[in-house]
Amino acid sequence: MFSARNVLYGLLLAAIVVPARAEQNEVNVAQQYGVAFLPLMVMERDKLVEKHARAAGLGEVTTNWVKVAGPSVMNDGVVSGAIQFIAVGAPSLITLWEKTRDGVGVKGVCAMTTYPLYLNVRNPAVKSIKDFSDRDRIVVPSVKVSTQAIMLQMAAAKEFGDANYARLDPWTVGLSHPDGLLAITNNSGGVDAHFTTSPFHEQEMKIPGMRTLTTSYEILGGPATAIVIATSTRYRGANPRTYKAFLDALKEAIDTINKDKRAAAKVYLEQAKDTKNSVDDILGMIDAPDYAFTLTPQKVYKTAEFMNKIGSIKSKPASWKDLFFPEVHGLQGD
Repeated sequence: MFSARNVLYGLLLAAIVVPARAEQNEVNVAQQYGVAFLPLMVMERDKLVEKHARAAGLGEVTTNWVKVAGPSVMNDGVVSGAIQFIAVGAPSLITLWEKTRDGVGVKGVCAMTTYPLYLNVRNPAVKSIKDFSDRDRIVVPSVKVSTQAIMLQMAAAKEFGDANYARLDPWTVGLSHPDGLLAITNNSGGVDAHFTTSPFHEQEMKIPGMRTLTTSYEILGGPATAIVIATSTRYRGANPRTYKAFLDALKEAIDTINKDKRAAAKVYLEQAKDTKNSVDDILGMIDAPDYAFTLTPQKVYKTAEFMNKIGSIKSKPASWKDLFFPEVHGLQGD
């Protein structure tokens, strides 16, 4: 089986050798694991990008779907042009926005999923953030750059002061959510905490002694976008109709999910090849009051303010709209 990085290199090579055309007839989309990516699964199953591309007069467009463990590969891919659309957390978007402002110009297409991230622990001695020590290992999708890693920094800044925002960083371990679930279940490598998402959170809650220490909602002070879709200004400018076809496809997928969440839960189980959860399990997750599939960004600017304050980014956006393309500026985001 090819690794995600090998897939990325293959896509990059293909981008180099394929002759240029008015608009690309191949779209590469990268995502991670979990229920949060259900709209993309609906798009893949129902070939919605292809549908809207044909409606726009683009002819036959091929969409490739790549799953990766964390944001690093996706960030490299969208900057190089090997990947056109990526599904990442707000911190990755914010970092890319600053790093590429004078280059390819990565921005958000829209939000996709609002839901809490859960910091689960099984060490009985850890009753709050301040109780973590060098004896603990905390799993996040990617060290320092993932949404979970930034949430840990925000929590540490609140507990220990802004100057100590990175206090927990040395004890973090970068693993995919499935691997993180396995590690905390088996207590392998000293892993006794996991900053995770559904459906892995629900599975972890079945482990004796497991409990949730805090959530991203508690850290940010309310519902917060966990997943955004991003692409480059360069790609959008060269492929305006394909860009619109992708956004229209995503809108349709979200509408489909929100109209019939039980049917959507079945799609997740099929597309994710999930044999550990039932339709009712997944329905319970996506139908919860604090879970939403929506194009509207929430708490993205607050995350950017924090990242600017600690020096992760040097340029502070004027508002959340600086981070997103104009198509969603009419939404009530923050």
